[in-house]
Amino acid sequence: MDFALELCDSTWFAPLVTPNGTAIRTIRESQNLSLRVVASKARLSPGFISKVERGKARARQESLRRIATALGVPVAAINREELS
Repeated sequence: MDFALELCDSTWFAPLVTPNGTAIRTIRESQNLSLRVVASKARLSPGFISKVERGKARARQESLRRIATALGVPVAAINREELS
């Protein structure tokens, strides 16, 4: 797992996006995938993905790309740019 990538996700200097966590969870559950399976495929921790789904963490574009790839969907299906 790439925990260094996760640590960067919470820093102010990295380009951040706000994913639609509800979309991630809906897609994951519709495919009957557990957090552990998606996390393993995305090389992220299950806890991090859970936080993203619940809106408790924000993910960088690279993490969103990994999650989307693990779910087999385009990034646009889970990505909502945050204008700040």
